[in-house]
Amino acid sequence: MMRDHAPETYAEKLAQLQELKYEAIHAGSEAAVEKQHAKGKYTARERIEKLLDPGSFQELDVFVRHRTTDFGMERNRPYGDAVVTGHGLIDGRRVCVFSQDFTVFGGSLGEVMSEKICKVMDLAEKIGCPVIGINDSGGARIQEGVVALGGYGDVFFRNVHASGVIPQISLIMGPCAGGAVYSPAITDFIFMVKETSHMFITGPEVIRTVTGEDVDMEHLGGALAHNTKSGVAHFASEDEDQCLADARYLLSFLPQNNLESPPRVLSADDPARADPELDQLVPDNPNKPYDMREVVHRVLDDGEFLEVQELFAPNIICGFGRLDGIAVGVVGNQPSQLAGVLDIESSEKASRFIRTCDAFNIPIVTFCDVPGFLPGTAQEWNGIIRHGAKLLYAYAEATVPKLTVITRKSYGGAYDVMGSKHLGADMNFAWPTAEVAVMGAEGAVNIIYRRDIAGSPTPEERRAKLIDDYKAHFANPYIAAERGYIDDVIIPHETRPKLIEALHMLATKRQPGPRRKHGNIPL
Repeated sequence: MMRDHAPETYAEKLAQLQELKYEAIHAGSEAAVEKQHAKGKYTARERIEKLLDPGSFQELDVFVRHRTTDFGMERNRPYGDAVVTGHGLIDGRRVCVFSQDFTVFGGSLGEVMSEKICKVMDLAEKIGCPVIGINDSGGARIQEGVVALGGYGDVFFRNVHASGVIPQISLIMGPCAGGAVYSPAITDFIFMVKETSHMFITGPEVIRTVTGEDVDMEHLGGALAHNTKSGVAHFASEDEDQCLADARYLLSFLPQNNLESPPRVLSADDPARADPELDQLVPDNPNKPYDMREVVHRVLDDGEFLEVQELFAPNIICGFGRLDGIAVGVVGNQPSQLAGVLDIESSEKASRFIRTCDAFNIPIVTFCDVPGFLPGTAQEWNGIIRHGAKLLYAYAEATVPKLTVITRKSYGGAYDVMGSKHLGADMNFAWPTAEVAVMGAEGAVNIIYRRDIAGSPTPEERRAKLIDDYKAHFANPYIAAERGYIDDVIIPHETRPKLIEALHMLATKRQPGPRRKHGNIPL
């Protein structure tokens, strides 16, 4: 905006302010905005308006402009640069937000853009509220060179320092490529939108040139690729409206910061409610699968369960729900997928989720039905020992209330790993169908009684008799209960009231840890 003379009167100064703000709000050209809409994408400001409570957004740094004078950039200095930052409310709770503006310089990150993002992140950490980053960027601003790269580093540094202090949520609502992906990667949760979100270190053309692989953007770094294959993302939304609504919903389970508890919600679901259907849910045949999600839905308030990373490592389920209005994190083996075994991906998925819950004072409820770790050279050579250790480390490290229910199998080392009493679980329950043993009856008998069976005139009858004896002695929860490893054997329909009573009892739990800088989790 150019003026013939400096404003002198109050009216002129007010008019100047309004003009400058209008210019900042309409920094992106009409053509760029239309192109954004044509792709099924909202603008940076439209996203903020839909994310926050109506009328609550307070914008910061409206008049910031870049300082670059090379490559003709001095002739194009839009107010606000390529990001909108500020704070507002979600369900009446304060959040800080930044939204990259693809209609201005393709959302590319330069010096002042990184300064704006860092400033709002610093504010979020200072006042103790979540920060939400909406990513839609072409990457580093080439005209600014190493200064742009330094800006990314400044953002990464703040991501690390805010980790475990305030919730950090990333919404990928366009491209996010190269070094830019590492900021969302450090945050607690990543949302992506099908068909319009893409994350990758190197794009399809570079991959084609270097390796000869032919892949498009969607298969390389789309929402489904990162929700099913890499596990980088936590949620895949059908469109931007659902993505923004899901982010609001997720925040309802999280506290403002690590010094607070999540908000408690008044529930009409009776805390003493018993569900007789649970008594029939586990099949008599120990090799027959069932859906652990059904157990979870029947136990939680109103059957409400927000699953995290639903499409990744489906042999374990993780997510948020409530018990008597108290937010809890749920981890459960899934017998309908790979019999519920633990493998590399499921161990990593659950470990990360448990540590997130622990960082933000969310109790952990574990539903255990695990036959062991997945055998095979691929698992061993790719480090199941190291990755499986992450899960036991996460459980042992967590100091929030930890409740475990063994519904059926709990074999071998996987018994220890899945929220056992030995790793600091506070209350461990078992259903009468629980089997706590080193391994299944068939395998155990084949090892222990190999010579006995081989020397028998009727080896198959002898094996069957020994298997029955082993099951009668070990395929139940009572040996573990005798040792105090199980606090109570409960009828399945009692699960909800038992967990709620334990949760209330543990509300005042205090567990100081040893003095140390930090542990050394096997990464």
